[in-house]
Amino acid sequence: MTNNASQGDESSDSTSQLGHGLKVRHLTMMGLGSAIGAGLFLGTGVGIKAAGPAVLISYIVAGFLVVLVMRMLGELGAARPNTGTFSAYSRQAFGQWAGFSTGWLYWFMLVMVMGAEITGAGAFIGNWFGVDGWIPALVCVIIFTFINMAKVRGFGEFEYWFAFIKVAVIIFFLVVGVLLIFGLLPGHPMVGFEHVRESGFAPNGVGGIAAGLLAVAFAFGGIEIVTIAAAESENPSRAIATAVRSVILRISVFYLGSVLVIIFLLPYSTLGQAEGAADSPFTRVLAQADIPGVVGFMEIIITLALLSAFNAQIYATSRVIYAMSKEGDGLTFFTKTNHEGVPTRAVCLSMALAYLSVALQVWGPANLIELFFNIVGGSLLVLWFMIAASEIKLRPEMEAEGTLPVKMWGYPYMSYVALIGLLALTILMLFDNSARPQVIAVGVFFAALVALSAVARRRNASAVPAK
Repeated sequence: MTNNASQGDESSDSTSQLGHGLKVRHLTMMGLGSAIGAGLFLGTGVGIKAAGPAVLISYIVAGFLVVLVMRMLGELGAARPNTGTFSAYSRQAFGQWAGFSTGWLYWFMLVMVMGAEITGAGAFIGNWFGVDGWIPALVCVIIFTFINMAKVRGFGEFEYWFAFIKVAVIIFFLVVGVLLIFGLLPGHPMVGFEHVRESGFAPNGVGGIAAGLLAVAFAFGGIEIVTIAAAESENPSRAIATAVRSVILRISVFYLGSVLVIIFLLPYSTLGQAEGAADSPFTRVLAQADIPGVVGFMEIIITLALLSAFNAQIYATSRVIYAMSKEGDGLTFFTKTNHEGVPTRAVCLSMALAYLSVALQVWGPANLIELFFNIVGGSLLVLWFMIAASEIKLRPEMEAEGTLPVKMWGYPYMSYVALIGLLALTILMLFDNSARPQVIAVGVFFAALVALSAVARRRNASAVPAK
């Protein structure tokens, strides 16, 4: 089914048509909000610990791959806007099995991730008020249910300001960091290259850079939500073209800038996975500037980062359910929308499953949670690979159709560079003891989804009345 056909189906039924109230600034901030999560504030030290200052190479390689993938997704999305995004494009390129498997893999990944995010936010808030974390988590789930039931433009405004706070904090962090590095803050001597000279640029060699790459490979995940939300914007093609360019540039500056500041100001050997706000590299850098109450401040920012990403992912999961159901790979029940164009039934399902994910993480068996997160860990690799393969396959069709508001650089050569890079990353993960289970788990899960797609295809075929 082509995108045009799909759009025609939507417009023929006003009870299953999405709203169109999002603007480019909403999309840009949603992409930034999804990509700038607690992982940036708490997990940045893992890659630096593995590679030392040479983690910059790891980030540049990972960022380069993500930029290529997002450019390809932007090309597809601007030419054929669709709520199902990469699921729709996989379907158009390779058939029903690809759309079914890609869509439900992405949905499962988001459900587990947003469950982890609301669990983490609930733990922080619970500590503030002396209650179990699941209680504030439940309250937040209820609040966000109402936010996501509102008109999509209202949701966009809420997420815009939520994400804006995180962006403002990162900009503030970068300014303070630069002042500390060059000794421009009163009472603080210049740090300069002191820590880099002590450790050397690549203290752990090429192996450290490879380990750093594995640690940061999926740091940029989340910006793909831009193309999902663009289908509810006033001008999807223009919105995607503008938002994708903007998000790619800003994410690159924020991530690389933050890592540079941390490398200059903190000895790499003292870094690692932060267990809380006090251990965050961001907290430690701001503490050097003698900013009072910095731990409490960073706890609030990390909690807001978790809640912002959670809110954006509720939106994304509900739209994936909606889009998959429109294509016949879910229940028609979830295609219905309210008078504001919000798929309320899909939102309710996403919220219920988000809290089920919280319950599993709080009370579920540890081996089950570990299995689920192994699947999540490798999911982006599969999704990015399918985006690249779909763009290569569909590009000639889209050129024949007419305009391409966004074009992949150096097609088809750079598209194949992205595919080869993703394959190389997969091989690297297979040779790493900690990353190997992720590749195996997501491979088995994806194969199971492909098998289930055949069941869905037969069900749909039997539901079509004979002529």
